[in-house]
Amino acid sequence: MGAAMYHALTEKEAKKLLKKMPAPEAVARLAETFRVLSDPTRVKILYLLSQGELCVHDLAELLGISQPAASHHLRILRMQGLVKTRREGKSIYYSLDDEHVVELFRCGYDHVLHKETGG
Repeated sequence: MGAAMYHALTEKEAKKLLKKMPAPEAVARLAETFRVLSDPTRVKILYLLSQGELCVHDLAELLGISQPAASHHLRILRMQGLVKTRREGKSIYYSLDDEHVVELFRCGYDHVLHKETGG
C-alpha cells in the first residue's frame, strides 16, 4: 500500500496529527461516556447531582420516575465512573464523581445554550 495522498496536509503534518491521536482504549472509553450521556434521563440526573448530593428516592421523585428506574440509570452512571455513592445508615446518597464530570456537563450545557442563542 502506497503513501497516503492528502489534499491539504503535508505528510509531516499528517504524521504529527496522528502521533497525537489518543490511544484506541481512551477513544473507546470516551465514546462510551458520550453513549451513556445520550439518554435524557441521565442528563437530568447529572444536572440534579451537579446541584448537590441526592438519594435515589429524591431523584426519582424529582424526575417523576420509579425508584427502580432511577436506580437503573444511577447504576449505569456509576459503572461509567460519572457518579459515586456514599452510605449513611440505610440510605445511599449519589453525587458526581469529580469536578471533571461537573465540567463535562457544564461545557455541554453551555454549548447547547450558545447554539440556541445563535452563537
